[in-house]
Amino acid sequence: MKFSRRHAIATLGVLAAAPLARANNAPWPAKPIRLVLPYAVGGPTDAVARALGTRMSQELGQQIVADNRDGASGNIACGIVANAAPDGHTALYHSSGFTISPALYKNRPYDPTKDFTAVGLTSIVPTVIMVNKQLQVSNIQEFVAYLKAHPGDLSFGTVGVGNMTHLVIALLLQRLGLKAIAIPYKGTGPAMADFISGRLSFMLDAISTSLPYIKDGHVNAIALTSEQRSPLLPQVPTLNESVMPGFIAPSWQGIMLPAKAPAEVVRRFNEAIAVAVRDPELRNRFAAQGVQLEGSTPEQFADRIRIETARWAEAVQAAGIEPQ
Repeated sequence: MKFSRRHAIATLGVLAAAPLARANNAPWPAKPIRLVLPYAVGGPTDAVARALGTRMSQELGQQIVADNRDGASGNIACGIVANAAPDGHTALYHSSGFTISPALYKNRPYDPTKDFTAVGLTSIVPTVIMVNKQLQVSNIQEFVAYLKAHPGDLSFGTVGVGNMTHLVIALLLQRLGLKAIAIPYKGTGPAMADFISGRLSFMLDAISTSLPYIKDGHVNAIALTSEQRSPLLPQVPTLNESVMPGFIAPSWQGIMLPAKAPAEVVRRFNEAIAVAVRDPELRNRFAAQGVQLEGSTPEQFADRIRIETARWAEAVQAAGIEPQ
């Protein structure tokens, strides 16, 4: 059979393209996955991320390696992932702070609405409003009544300006027409120390870190921000069922990939999350700490991010915080 020059060139082109086609269809993951966290090693979010990462590694056949890049309110970690190749080998493990930052910072190394692909929710961590033992209130209704009778007299601790511990209270005060003074701290430890000693009147914090103080009787828990009551504090009502119907704002954690991540990669990553959060040993371990392992579809997680980004923008405005 005779081959024309044109046919020979076309054949060479197909052969040259074959390795590229095989590479594009290569199974994922083809190498370890870098999981970037905007939190320090050893913290509560880091502990959940590493435990789930180990379980997901078993499902995916490649190691998931935690890379802690804390600082700049999460902007460093987010910038790394936003600018990474969208091949599924670099992911972001973040929390509710991801939806707060857009309202706090004008200049960021990423666009939170365009530079990420939602993969899935991994956990819910209810936050709890606590009052000092010296404050003579025993429930959320009495607390609201006290604030109304003493506008601006009470102070509450926050883990930094614009943190969730600040903004949930800001929304509560705004919606109920109340006033109180926010006192920012550099961490939960010093804020809790002043709270227990009586220098602060009330405070909001994650149930996972505040539970020991509640159980020891150092503070009184009066309301949760979750949709349902916590089995760890069954006697404590939610804001939704008491003084703020419709208000549900627990802290959460989840995984995102860079924008334009392949749909098949998102699907497989989401399936690995679903397996990990259903693991009985992990569920029991973290449930005892107040962390509820819970998955979602990518679409559900994307909706949560969109809704909460708008909510926290409102809260930042209510708190009178000027974006930096």
